[in-house]
Amino acid sequence: MQVSSLNEVKIYSLSAGRSLPEWLSDRKKRALQKKDVDIRRRIELIQDFEMPTVSTKIKVSRDGQYIMAVGTYKPRVRCFDTYQLSQKFERCLDSEVVTFEILSDDYSKIVFLQCGRFVEFHSQHGHYYKTRIPKFGRDFSYHYPSCDLYFVGASSEVYRLNLEQGRFLNSLQTEASESNACDINPVHFLFAMGTAEGKVECWDPRTRNRVGLLDCALSSVTADTEIEGLPSISALKFDGALNMAVGTSTGQVLLYDLRSSNPLIVKDHHYGLPIKSIQFQHQLDLIISADSRIIKMWNKDTGKIFTSMEPEHDINDVCLYPNSGMLMTANEAPKMNIYYIPVLGPAPKWCSFLDNLTEELEENPESTVYDDYKFVTRKDLENLGLAHLIGSSLLRAYMHGYFMDIRLYHKAKMMANPFAYEEYRREKIRQKIEETRAQRVQLKKLPKVNKELALKLIEEEGEEQQFSKKRKQKNLPSLLKDDRFKVMFENPDFQVDEQSEEFRLLNPLVSKISEKRKRKLKILEELEAQGPEEEEEPEGKASDAESSESSDDEKGWVEEVRKQRKLLRQEEKVKRQERLKEDQQTLLKPQFFEIKEGEEFRSFKDSAKKQKLMKKTLEDRLKLEEKLGTLNVSDTTVGSKQATFKLKKSEQQRKQQEAEKRHRQERKTLRRSASHLKSRRGRGQLFH
Repeated sequence: MQVSSLNEVKIYSLSAGRSLPEWLSDRKKRALQKKDVDIRRRIELIQDFEMPTVSTKIKVSRDGQYIMAVGTYKPRVRCFDTYQLSQKFERCLDSEVVTFEILSDDYSKIVFLQCGRFVEFHSQHGHYYKTRIPKFGRDFSYHYPSCDLYFVGASSEVYRLNLEQGRFLNSLQTEASESNACDINPVHFLFAMGTAEGKVECWDPRTRNRVGLLDCALSSVTADTEIEGLPSISALKFDGALNMAVGTSTGQVLLYDLRSSNPLIVKDHHYGLPIKSIQFQHQLDLIISADSRIIKMWNKDTGKIFTSMEPEHDINDVCLYPNSGMLMTANEAPKMNIYYIPVLGPAPKWCSFLDNLTEELEENPESTVYDDYKFVTRKDLENLGLAHLIGSSLLRAYMHGYFMDIRLYHKAKMMANPFAYEEYRREKIRQKIEETRAQRVQLKKLPKVNKELALKLIEEEGEEQQFSKKRKQKNLPSLLKDDRFKVMFENPDFQVDEQSEEFRLLNPLVSKISEKRKRKLKILEELEAQGPEEEEEPEGKASDAESSESSDDEKGWVEEVRKQRKLLRQEEKVKRQERLKEDQQTLLKPQFFEIKEGEEFRSFKDSAKKQKLMKKTLEDRLKLEEKLGTLNVSDTTVGSKQATFKLKKSEQQRKQQEAEKRHRQERKTLRRSASHLKSRRGRGQLFH
C-alpha cells in the first residue's frame, strides 16, 4: 500500500504494486508471495480488479453492492461483487462502449451506448435487445418519470427513446451543431446538454422546449487563464436543485447557480486538457474534477485546493463510492486504481478493515523520504537545460517546484556542469576524511589476506616509529597505507603460499634479515643511551662485531637453505614412488570401438599402413600409387605433366555395383527368353 500526503491529507493507494498474471497457478502465486516482499505486502481489495488492456468507464450500482467497468480489448463489461470481493461475471460486446448507465438498483438493467451507433440493453441473464440511433452518440441520460433515454452526439438533434412504449419519440431540435455531454437534474428533472460551441442548453422534458442558454466559453476566459481555440463542453454534472458544474475542453471547471448566467467560480487545471469527469462530495463541500493527467479536489465555495492526485497512467473516468472516502479510476492501463482518503469519509462496509489499518499507520507515523526523486525549482531546471520538460510526464508538479527522477537529475547535472570546482573540492575532502577513518579501523583489524605479513609489518612499523621519535626523524610511509600495495591485502590471488618451493627457499634469508634488523635497532638504542664522548670507541668495536656477526649469519642461512633443498628432494621422491604404486595398482580395461554402417573390420594393420603411408613424402606416395594402378602420369604436348586418378571404391560401393551387374544380366536373359518364346509361338500359328 502506497501512502502520499498533500496539504496534510493522507491518500492511500490500494492498487499500488505489481499484479500477478492470471495464468499462474495458485501454487506459484503462493511461492511468489513468499519470495517477493512487495507482492506479500500489497493489498488486493477486489480480486482481479482489472481489464485486459484499457478501462474506459466505471460506475457503482445504487445499492452499492456491484461495481461495473467497461474496457478493451476485446470490448467487454465486468461486474464485481463487493460482498464476495471478486468478479461476478464478464460479458463480451460487439464494439467498444462510449458510456453506459445502470437503470436498476443492481446489475439487472444496463444500457450501453457503443461506437457503431448501437444501443444495447442487458438484463440479468445477459444480452436482451439491440437498436440503432441515426447519428453517432457521445453521451446519454435517463429520465426516470417518463422512462425516456436522451441521446446526444454528432448531430443537432437530441434523440429520445421511450423504454415503456419501446419506440423512438420526436427528437429535440437544438441550435448546436454537435453535443458532447448531457445530464438530468435529480430533483426537478431539467435536461441540460453541452455543445461543441461552448454553450449549455437547458430543456424542460414536460414541454419539450428550451428554457435556458449559458455561454460557458465566454465565461471561462479570465485574466489568469490562457486558452487556445474555442472551449467546448466536455463534462456536465448537476448538484441538488440549483447548482451545476461544467467542464471545458481547455481544462476549466465552471460552477453555476441556475438562477444566474455568470459562474460562481472558475477553476483552471493549468494543463490544457479536457475535463473528463466531475463529482460532488457533500460532506466537505468539495468538487472532484479530473482530466487525463490529474484529479483535483477543491472547495466549491472558495476554490481552494484540498488535495490532488496524479496517477502514473492517463485517466479515463473517476467514480466516487457513495457515502465513503473511496475513489476509483478507469485509466489507460490494465489495472484500475483504488484510492482511500479517510478525510472524505469512512471505508465502505465491505472493507471496513481499512479504517483499522489506516489508524494503525497513523499511530506510528514515518517520515516520507523520496529516495528516487529530486525536488527542483524552475530556476534549477533552467540551469540544467531541462525547462522544456515542464508539462511532460518526467516532471511532477509539487508546491513551488517539481519532482524528477534522481537518475535523470544526475545525468543532466553531469552534462551541464561536469567540473564544478566547489562541489568537486567538497567531495574530495569528504573522501579523504572517510579514507583516514577507514585506515584507522584497518590498523586495529587485520586484513583477510596475508594476515601474518600484515602483522609483521605492523610490528616493524611500531619499532621504527619509536626509534624515529627518539632520533627526531620523519616516519617512512607504511606499506599498509600505500595504495600501490593495497591489492596485496585484499585480493586472495596474492596470498603467500608458505608450502611452495620458492617461499621455503627464501624464508631462511628473510627471517635472518629481520633478526639482523632487530639487532641493529637494539645496538643503536644502546649507543644513544651512552654519552656523546664515548661514541668513537664503541663505534669501531661495533663495526668489527657487525662484520663478524654478518659472516656468521651468512653461514647460518646458507646451511638452512641447503636443508630446505634436501627436504624438497625427499618430498619429490616420495611423490614419485606414490605415483608408481598408483600406476601399478590400476588395471587396464579393454576399450570398444564402434564401426560405421557399411564398413567391414579387417584388422588393425590397415590403420597402421595408412599411418606409415601418411608419413612418406608425396613423391614416394605417387610412385606407390603408379604401381597399384590408381594413378597415371603422362607428358603432354605443351611440356607439362598430366595426372589421372582412380578413386578407391569402398566395400559397400563395390557390393552395390556387383548387385547392379547381376541385375542387368538377369534382365538380359529374361528378354532373350521372352523373344525366343514369341518367335516360337509365331511359327506355330503359321504351321496351323
